Amino acid sequence: MACAAARFPCAAVASAGRDPSAGKRPPSGSHAAPSTSSSTSSTIAFRSAVDGSVSGSRRLRGCAAAASAVRSPAEEEEGGGGHYYSSDAAGPADVDTLIAGYLADKRNQNANGAADDIPTSAPAPVTQQRLVGRVYLIGTGPGDPGLLTLKAFHLMQTADVVLYDRLVSPAILDLVHRDAKMLYVGKQAGFHTRTQDEIEAMLLGLAGNGATVVRLKGGDPLVFGRGGEEMEVLMSRGHEVHIVPGITAAAGVGSELGIPLTHRGTATSVRLLTGHLREGAARDAADGAGNAVVDPVDFAVTAADLDTTLVVYMGLGTLPSLASKLIASGFPRDMPAVAVERGTTPRERRVFSTIGNLPAAVVAEKLRSPTLIIVGNTVALSPWWPWHALSGESMEEGGGNAATPPRTRPGAGVTYVAQRGLPSEDTSSWFREDSEVVKKLRVLGREAHQEKQEDRKNTKETNEVTSVVGEEAVAGGKAR
Repeated sequence: MACAAARFPCAAVASAGRDPSAGKRPPSGSHAAPSTSSSTSSTIAFRSAVDGSVSGSRRLRGCAAAASAVRSPAEEEEGGGGHYYSSDAAGPADVDTLIAGYLADKRNQNANGAADDIPTSAPAPVTQQRLVGRVYLIGTGPGDPGLLTLKAFHLMQTADVVLYDRLVSPAILDLVHRDAKMLYVGKQAGFHTRTQDEIEAMLLGLAGNGATVVRLKGGDPLVFGRGGEEMEVLMSRGHEVHIVPGITAAAGVGSELGIPLTHRGTATSVRLLTGHLREGAARDAADGAGNAVVDPVDFAVTAADLDTTLVVYMGLGTLPSLASKLIASGFPRDMPAVAVERGTTPRERRVFSTIGNLPAAVVAEKLRSPTLIIVGNTVALSPWWPWHALSGESMEEGGGNAATPPRTRPGAGVTYVAQRGLPSEDTSSWFREDSEVVKKLRVLGREAHQEKQEDRKNTKETNEVTSVVGEEAVAGGKAR
């Protein structure tokens, strides 16, 4: 099965038990446009109970559609970008086979006249690296491609290999240049495409063979993104590591919904918390090998106060325990709270409620990961806090001051409000592949890529001249 955008030679992939079509990019324009929504089209449901929610349809596009046989949980969820998250998109299961396939592909490019500094011999094992690579750990924000930094986009146009997580949205992955080799390394509860050790081995193996590697992460790479761990491993082997910050979900989702993370007279601080810890955290704490936090819920409760905005990442599973312990510690049951699924994307869903009612509301609406939870009085400052309207004042009026709307609480039998769609203008069309913005940015990216190739060529020629001069000097010394 052939495809012009193949990530690896078919033989190498087949030998590892993966389909040869794995990792291929869809042809330009082959995907359906994402659904559009705006503040006037968002669906709002006032409910105290619900019998279900509508899930999006799933489509596979391009070569991957014909070959994918196994659907990961992430792939099932993604709707229009599912091929990016399939098990096939991870490439060969064996890391050494994966690297060998990548190098074979680069040698084929060299044979066709492409200038490159990838070695033509067998790949260097991770433990016997011969070249120093360059790795960029890049945050892509919460999902909206408009929140991607220009620096991140530039690097996505010049990378040799791109390793990406599940939380990187399809709209952002579509922006990677088409000659890059893309590998899915996403993890979620119950389905790990790669272990963290395997991901680090891939980074070391690719960088150790001279590749420029871009590692795409959702949000910011150093906020619950394990970027620090990968940075340490790479630096320990002498590789050049650069961190490109991204807009973390707390900032992106909070700003989108008009929820200030801090606000004079309401919240003097914000705390970012994780809803779960890594496996073995309790054991490491007992052995003195890790920090003292063994229960994320208990830590969140001890870190909370009424003047703080709490933002919980990856907290769906522990939300019931968090809510009950916050209330037991003195939080009022009617403290405003919101859970936001797929924030800043057209598939966003959100549930406004109180901390006492939010766990049941999330279950009723069947929210799924990734979901961000925000708890605190600042939630009621959002123009989308629905009880402004219920109290007889429109969201726009907000009691005469949109920045400080009345802090009403749910009542009259309504325990939560479910909303669907972006709360603001959908700007995704600005960043589609055929948009003028992306066309202009790609031109700049191609120019940068050509400059990089020229720099590589000049560096290689300089090294060769230096080597020749050195050899002549040695020979002259021997002659004397």
